This record gives sequence, structure tokens and C-alpha cells, in this order.
Amino acid sequence: MKRVAGFTLLEVLASLVLLALLLVGVYSGLRTATHSVRSGTAAIERIDQVRSAEEFLRRELAQSLIQPISHNDRGEAIYFVGSAREMRYIAPLPGYLGKLGPQLQRLQLVDDGNRGLRLELSLAVLPPDGQPPKPLGDPQVLLDHIKGGSFSYRGVDGDGHPVPWSGAWADGRALPQLVRIELQPEGNQGWPRLDVPLRANPLSSNALNALPQAGLRGGSSP
Repeated sequence: MKRVAGFTLLEVLASLVLLALLLVGVYSGLRTATHSVRSGTAAIERIDQVRSAEEFLRRELAQSLIQPISHNDRGEAIYFVGSAREMRYIAPLPGYLGKLGPQLQRLQLVDDGNRGLRLELSLAVLPPDGQPPKPLGDPQVLLDHIKGGSFSYRGVDGDGHPVPWSGAWADGRALPQLVRIELQPEGNQGWPRLDVPLRANPLSSNALNALPQAGLRGGSSP
């Protein structure tokens, strides 16, 4: 009888090695493709987060109302509080969120515990009987993973005196005419220097021409 021809052990081992190399190549390609998709998705989500935060801040600050937050020692109304990392103002929220009426908004740059910052928004309802504002839920994170940032203000104070760009708004009897928000997000996604004009304050309506008109344009400035 003739012996049936087959594969030698060496040929079988060589085939298994080639198959293993092929599987490794396929796995490596799938892993690279998956990583690329995840990186692209993360980049898109980051762009959306930055854009959403920018649009929200632009809209809310532009709609800030001339409504007292508190009163100083002389009984004068305080309409705006601002420092390099915090600001408080009153503005209506959009859509169904605004059904509770104008709310006290507190915008803060807080430490994230990881040597970075996050931009948080806290809301509080203003009771009609004049009682202190009541917090509405937990603070919401507008933007995280921030390396650095600050707020600055420019306008006319309650006595009609021009106030140059400053990291603090000292006279809360008037609203600043411009609010600047500068942030440095981590990664490749940048943040434009955002200059937002606020509504004119009646206390300083006679001094609106004290600032150059070019400085009153909204939007981002170079």
C-alpha cells in the first residue's frame, strides 16, 4: 500500500508561526484604529464642551440684570461681585430652566485636586419676600481640565469714574461694562479670550462715553 502524503511537523509549526504573526498584525491594526477613534471622539467632545461653555457664558453675562444681590453697610444695593476667580450676578436662564425667574449665578474657577482648575456654575433662587437666595442643586461643571485662568473687568463705577481692566470689580453698585474670561485648557483645544459686554447700568449711563467705543464691542478680541 502507498503511504498517504501529509505535512511534516516542521511544516505545521511554520504554519502556526505564520498564523500567529498574521493575528498579531490584525490585532495591532484593530488596536490602532480603536485608539484613533477614541482619540477623535474625545477631541470632538472637548471641542463641544469648550464651545458650549463659551456660548453659555456669552449669553448669560450679556443678559445680566440690574437687580440687587445684596446691600453694603450703607444700605446701597450691590448688583455685581467680581474677583479674579469668582463673579456673582443675576441673569435669567434659557428655556425651561428659566421658569423659576432670574437667578443668582456664581461662576468660579476652583481647584480640581489634580493641580488644575475647573469652571463651575452655581445657581440660587431669589425668594420674592427678600429672603437670602436659596441654592438650587449642586454646582455644575462648565469646563474641566484647565491649566490656568482668570476673570477681569472694565467699565464705570457707581460714581461715574472710568475703571480700567482689573482683576477685581470693587464697586458693586454698578455692573462692569465688559467682562473678560481668559482660560488655558489642557490639550490642544484653545480658548479664545472672551470679552462680553454687559447691559448698561443706570448709575453710570451718563458716563458710557468715558470708554473707547472699540472696547464695547462684544465677542472675542485678539
